[in-house]
Amino acid sequence: MDIAKRDSLNPVLRPRDFRPAIEGMEIACLLNPGVFKINGRTGLLIRVAERPTQQTGKISFPIYTGDGFKVLEFNQDDPELDASDPRVIKYKGKDYLTTLSYLRFAFSDDGVHFYENPDYPPIFGSRPSESFGIEDCRVATMDDGYYLTFTEVSPVAVGVGMMHTTDFKNFVHEGMIFPPHNKDCAFFEEKIGDKYYAFHRPSSPELGGNYMWIAESPDRVHWGRHTCVATTREGHFDSARLGAGASPIKTADGWLEIYHGATAENRYCLGAMLLDLSNPTHVLARSEEPIMEPVAPYEQTGFFGNVVFSNGQIIDGDTIHIYYGASDEVICKAELSIAEILRSLK
Repeated sequence: MDIAKRDSLNPVLRPRDFRPAIEGMEIACLLNPGVFKINGRTGLLIRVAERPTQQTGKISFPIYTGDGFKVLEFNQDDPELDASDPRVIKYKGKDYLTTLSYLRFAFSDDGVHFYENPDYPPIFGSRPSESFGIEDCRVATMDDGYYLTFTEVSPVAVGVGMMHTTDFKNFVHEGMIFPPHNKDCAFFEEKIGDKYYAFHRPSSPELGGNYMWIAESPDRVHWGRHTCVATTREGHFDSARLGAGASPIKTADGWLEIYHGATAENRYCLGAMLLDLSNPTHVLARSEEPIMEPVAPYEQTGFFGNVVFSNGQIIDGDTIHIYYGASDEVICKAELSIAEILRSLK
């Protein structure tokens, strides 16, 4: 049950639309952006993944060392190298990412045609916990500014970092607010009672799984009272893992959250969840079928195919303007109706 209306100009952004920001690199893919409005324009904070131009028989990739970027290179025929996944490789028992991700701005006056502005430089990893990059930024627009949550990746950890800003030029970096292993953090954009709330996704391969949790905070830095709100479902589109998309949308019926779910075959779809307005740990309804799935050619084939993944949107009345990554390579846009999603949940 795919109810998304894809834009006729999709993909709206491709790797060739940007020049690499790291000297000597190429852009391998663009991935799901955080989305915000500023000065009447739509802004994207795109996850851009770069790597050296690949040479025959070699795999090379950059890491951030604190003194700049360093390139590691391995022979593809090395028996100690496992390069079966295009995203992550293993070598002598250690994991490495095949690309280094950072965040890059693009702006639009009409929501479809995007351009860069040199006044907004890229955001790179800047600390040891971000040495493999920063990924999947979500932007919560709140009364006192914009709050950015993102995945910090390093050889020892995958956790959630947070920074905030009022102008996207000056940032206060609060460090890692959800410790490893954790990702997919989306803030609610207003308090419920006297507390802030956020979705997050801790992972437990030994017991439990890749489930959606919710936590509360007095200040958006210190989080507690963690509660699991959604688990995987055998035979469904979210049978292997699931996680939050953008900030939930406040409706008369409850908090509406568009989330991603994946199967063991790594087919990523979008579903919807409705949570109680006063007690968001209480799930009122959840999609039995995806509201969006990879059916377009650009969603089925790419750097990592069969993926639609979103963590950014603009709300305009009943319309959700959703920006999403397709096949881990290009940025696309679609529209969804809040009323139609709510009807699907009933």
